[in-house]
Amino acid sequence: MGLETARLLARDGIRVVLLGRRQKALDEVADTIRSEGGTVLALAADITRAEDVTRVLERARAEFGPIDILVNNAGSSSSVLNPQWLPHEEWRQVLDVNLTAVFQLTQAVLPDMLGRGTGTIVTVSSLAAVNPNLLGGAAYGAAKAGVRNFMTFLHNTFRNQGLRAITVLPGEADTPILDNRARPPAPEERAGMVQPVDVAEAIRLAVTLPQRVVLQEMVVAPTRQRDTSGDLEVSRWAGAPADAKP
Repeated sequence: MGLETARLLARDGIRVVLLGRRQKALDEVADTIRSEGGTVLALAADITRAEDVTRVLERARAEFGPIDILVNNAGSSSSVLNPQWLPHEEWRQVLDVNLTAVFQLTQAVLPDMLGRGTGTIVTVSSLAAVNPNLLGGAAYGAAKAGVRNFMTFLHNTFRNQGLRAITVLPGEADTPILDNRARPPAPEERAGMVQPVDVAEAIRLAVTLPQRVVLQEMVVAPTRQRDTSGDLEVSRWAGAPADAKP
């Protein structure tokens, strides 16, 4: 989703800053964007660390000036989905990436946006925020619900200061996070899911509408709902002790 969003926004003439853990992967995306005529800066960072966020945003401002748009797209899920056996460390890691990092990045760009009376923050949550189950797991659903609440707080608090806070709620989407599921979906199942470019197009629409308009919340879901009963049962027992499994 991040790649497709960055490509679309760059095609619209928006100068893009890519953040992620692995510089090599970021550079590959940046090369693609440049080959399409876009302007991009790729910066490696651990966005769960406040000092990393401060460092990369200082570099971004030095290169491009104040931040106009923030897209919070990073996401991770736990390998153990059932709270009966979910390790505390996995819980913390999922909340750090999906919730705490969003807070830290948002806090870091608010002075730019509120100081100029304009700005847009888009956060990719999930339908797991409103319909949590074992497909995403306890930690993922809780984190995505938390970030949805946080975005609503931003909307309610800062809209009259020119801030647009937008939440995107994708349904089941064909992204690498599916590879971590207890039963990764087959290619034919993935083909019917929301694709990364679908979410990117929704983000592009929200960002490029006139500043007077805010799409506060958008649901992007597959037209057809697949049968996930088998997946749910497999997920129920992922990480369970051997003596607990049926």
